[in-house]
Amino acid sequence: MSQMISAELVDLALDLAADSKEAAARVLAERMVALGRVSDLDGFLADVAAREAQMPTGLDGGIGIPHCRSAHVTEPTLAFGRSATGIDFGAPDGPADLIFLIAAPAGADDAHLSILSALARRLMDASFTSALRAATTADEAAALIRGDRDAPAPDPHPDPHRDPHPGPDPDPHRDPHPDPDPDPDPHPDPDLHADPAPDRPFRIVAVTSCPTGIAHTYMAAESLTRAGQVEGVEIAVETQGSAGFTRLDAAVIAAADGVIFAHDVPVRDKERFAGKPTVDVGVKAGVNRPAELIAEVRDKAARGETTEAGARPSPVEAGGEAGEGYGTKLRKWLMSGVSYMVPFVAAGGLLIALGFAVGGYKVSEAPSVMNHFLWTDSMSWAALLFQVGQIAFTFLVPVLAGYIAYGMADRPGLVPGFVGGAIALDIKAGFLGGLAAGLIAGAVVMAIQKVRIPAPLRGIMPVVVIPLVSSAIVGFLMFLVIGEPIAKLQSALTSWLGGLSGANAITLGVILGLMMCFDLGGPLNKVAYAFAVGGLSDNATGVDGSFKVMAAVMAAGMVPPLAMALATTVRGRLFTPAERENGKAAWVLGASFVTEGAIPFAAADPLRVIPSAMAGGAVTGALSMAFGCTLRAPHGGVFVVPLIGHAFPYLLAIAAGTAVSAALVVLLKGLRKAGPERQGAPGDPAEAKVAVAA
Repeated sequence: MSQMISAELVDLALDLAADSKEAAARVLAERMVALGRVSDLDGFLADVAAREAQMPTGLDGGIGIPHCRSAHVTEPTLAFGRSATGIDFGAPDGPADLIFLIAAPAGADDAHLSILSALARRLMDASFTSALRAATTADEAAALIRGDRDAPAPDPHPDPHRDPHPGPDPDPHRDPHPDPDPDPDPHPDPDLHADPAPDRPFRIVAVTSCPTGIAHTYMAAESLTRAGQVEGVEIAVETQGSAGFTRLDAAVIAAADGVIFAHDVPVRDKERFAGKPTVDVGVKAGVNRPAELIAEVRDKAARGETTEAGARPSPVEAGGEAGEGYGTKLRKWLMSGVSYMVPFVAAGGLLIALGFAVGGYKVSEAPSVMNHFLWTDSMSWAALLFQVGQIAFTFLVPVLAGYIAYGMADRPGLVPGFVGGAIALDIKAGFLGGLAAGLIAGAVVMAIQKVRIPAPLRGIMPVVVIPLVSSAIVGFLMFLVIGEPIAKLQSALTSWLGGLSGANAITLGVILGLMMCFDLGGPLNKVAYAFAVGGLSDNATGVDGSFKVMAAVMAAGMVPPLAMALATTVRGRLFTPAERENGKAAWVLGASFVTEGAIPFAAADPLRVIPSAMAGGAVTGALSMAFGCTLRAPHGGVFVVPLIGHAFPYLLAIAAGTAVSAALVVLLKGLRKAGPERQGAPGDPAEAKVAVAA
């Protein structure tokens, strides 16, 4: 810790320079830059903002801990600021007056992370935070944080019912050590005096984790441990931090009476905790209300409630915080299925496209390579590529449905999800049928899991009862209730795509282009991509409409990173050094159809970058549709140009959209730089003062 913080990294009057969390992070980060601990201010602050967007970093008790792992950090560093007026970091109990900015390198080793975790645990010590609030000099505060100066020791056996601010003793002559009852009842009433405590204390195992694994992970662990001591509960915590984790001993888990998961990323190896009463919450709940979690898991144990997989219902953290809406959950469930489907899409689609490239469009009529294959015949190799790709494509709908159900109900959802997806494929309900099958399968399993099951039957539930009952229900619904209407809708959609022409096609291209560029690889981007892939998988040898949609989607998705690369090349002075470096990589990412290559630019300046990217994407999508470009491969960027129908107009559409986006972002950034508040060079003191004032 001695190398991580010094007096130069302490600001005891932070409120004089910052009145928002963004300004506070900038003021403290500037101290890190001045000491050479951070190489690029704006790049680092973008990483801090991205971490803050995942989950607010304010904690009860007036503490804010903005933190991140960043490639712009040269060595682990901690800066501390104190604000008399308080700064809002999203804590439930109000603003924070103690702000710790934690900067960890992208490849921080275990020793550094251990030091950071030690600080996180100390923040749970009231005497430590009180001493920081009372510190009068930067040297004193830095010494407290380093551990060179000890805070007053806390009471090792706190009384949870004791008044924290007691008044004077009403009887100053009272004997502080009174004798026990001199005449105890020799025949006590067992019902009146029975000890309600069991033979051994209640035992809990807990897992804590947060997105960066630096601060909240260890603070939640410390908070739960302290609460366990107060409540008389034995608690063992497994911290799944950035540097890996040490598994709890299997015997400890087996002996536990309950489980607490306080996490914001998936719990690793969570099947170890199956069959125990489980409380599953976000990591901040573990920090802020540990006693409530302990009471809740004890109540569940008393009622005999258990969790089959020992985890929250959604492995993609669909539950999130208690107030999260069903719209957000639905989006995460669908994204779970899409993310598992994409590798099958890429492999199968590219193999099919290569088969067409080598053998021509008649390759789809070739006999099975099992019966006819000549080693020296290029048509045989083309048929092999095509047929393997076709087999890979047959997994798309079942994988989509299976992992949507998995996202909703964990592993018990896989069997009915895959079965429902296979039925959708069999009845030609296609991509839409897979979506419906996955949602139905997940809902059925979640409903079954809520049924109270006698203890002797719980062991066979996940391997026999749930797969059997849920598959039967999903099969009935898909075959006899909703399958036929969805199949008709899918057929109508395919026919509509095949008949697209003129203004209708251009309008669709604009919409798809806007969706691909709005969130740069996020949910809307993936919805547009999944729509295109769904049409492609249903029409690998069919109408051109689906191939036109796939071409428009890929072309628009290439625009944002290419535009940012072009903008940093033609007007580099408008961008930070880190952005100019990112611009070099963005050329390759854009050419490879990796829309996420524009995210660093959007994170640093979303109001200028995102609208510019959307404008260029809309232009490219419209032009691709207008030119009638087609694409049979679902990925590959410029590397699959030989597989594109009307390749030259297709590249022209991409170039036009890239030029539009680059011109807009240069224009908007130029207007900002020309304003009176931005006259200083990036990162200079004048700019820093203006940013703080803003």
